[in-house]
Formats: sequence, structure tokens, C-alpha cells
Amino acid sequence: MRRSFAGRVCIVTGGASGLGKELCRQLSDLGAFVIVADIDESKGRAVAAEINSVAESAHPITVDVANSHSVENLIDRVLAKFGRIDYLFNNAGVAILGEFCDFTLDQWRHTLDVNLSGVINGIHYCYPIMIRQGFGHIVNTASAFGIVPVPLCGPYVASKFAIFGLTNALRVEAQGFGINATVVCPGFVKTEMSETFQSLARVQMMDVRDAAKHILSKVSEGKGVIVFPVYVRILEFLFRFFPWAFTKIVSRRV
Repeated sequence: MRRSFAGRVCIVTGGASGLGKELCRQLSDLGAFVIVADIDESKGRAVAAEINSVAESAHPITVDVANSHSVENLIDRVLAKFGRIDYLFNNAGVAILGEFCDFTLDQWRHTLDVNLSGVINGIHYCYPIMIRQGFGHIVNTASAFGIVPVPLCGPYVASKFAIFGLTNALRVEAQGFGINATVVCPGFVKTEMSETFQSLARVQMMDVRDAAKHILSKVSEGKGVIVFPVYVRILEFLFRFFPWAFTKIVSRRV
């Protein structure tokens, strides 16, 4: 059964740019109260102001998802203002390209701190609130690279595979409390971050508006795993059942 976002309280981390920004816009269009949560305060305020020029529904809050105290403050402020949290979109992320032998430990830590610990921090502080409420939905943005591995982005792949696994584990536990958990695994979406993967992409990048619309449609249906476009499913099939063919394909892309 499709659920409406109208009147729902939705936190979107990484909400000041890329996919997060478009999710905020479309959630507002669907009648939700949107918390634009981002480490860039000025951009977060600008996105909220843009949304509020159409409908008074956006609230910017500065957050560093890699910092647990910052995330705790975010959740506390939203709960104090609205009294509940309906949706948490753990969307903030970073990407880096390079070979395994060239990454520094600081680069590994930064990528895992933002991409993985950022999701864990959000779940840690929001999930108990949702349990007390008896409702809620946590949506974690992984990637196509969270279900199929590619070379030259080891830290990113590691973080996204982990997000895929922990979200599925969370869903099994959370359903008993009336809470849903969804993991989103998009292919190449045209955003600021996609420039990092420009050298790997050999397909047309999806428009960010279409990607956000697809995600919100599937989230409203309660889907647990959202994988798109179709070429991601094809790569997933090859990776699972014909790994030699998959390896041959992705190795030609670098």
C-alpha cells in the first residue's frame, strides 16, 4: 500500500546538494516537512530558502554526520520541534577514486567515517525514537557499487557494501516494531559527486530529478531494496552467477 508523505517529518542528510537536495525539493512538493541537514550551513540555508519560497516546509540544520554528537543534536532538535520523526534519509556521502596501494589511511577513515559511520550515527539516535513511536522509516543511500564491486574506488565500495548489509539486517529487526528500513542502490546519477566517477561511467547518467522521483515512489510503497536503472540489475546478475564475465566487463572500464 502506497503511503503519503503529506504532513510527515523527513530528515535528509546531505540535503544541500545532489540527490539529497532533490529529495528535499520533491518531499516538500509532496507535502512533507523537510529538514535539510548538511555540513555546509550556507548551502543548507539556501536550499531551505528556495523551498520555502514555494511552501513553508523546510528547516535547515547544520550537521556533520561523521560526528556522533552533531547527529545527536540534529535528532534532538527535530524531535523537540515536531515531536516525532517519520523518515530519516541517511543520504550524505563522499567519494574518492584511486588504487588500493595509493590510498592513505586518512582517506580510508574519512570515507568510512562519512559514508558508513554517518549512517550508523543516524540509526543509533533515531531508531530508538522510532521504536518508542511505534512507526518510522529509515532510508539509507548505498550505491550500485554496494552490490557490485568495481576497481579504483575501494573505500567507497567498502562503505556502500556495508550500508547494504546493515540496512537489510536492520529491516529484519525493525519490522517487529512497525518500522521499515530501505536501502537505495542507484547507478550513475548526474550530480556533483558523479563527476568523481566520470571516468568509470560508460552509460548515460540518470537525471537527478528522475532518480529522486523513483526513490520516493518506491519508498512510499515500502520497498526494502531499491535498485535502478536496469543495467545495475544486469551487472548484479552477472556478478552473482557469472563472475568471470562480470570481471571481464568492469576491467574494460578502467
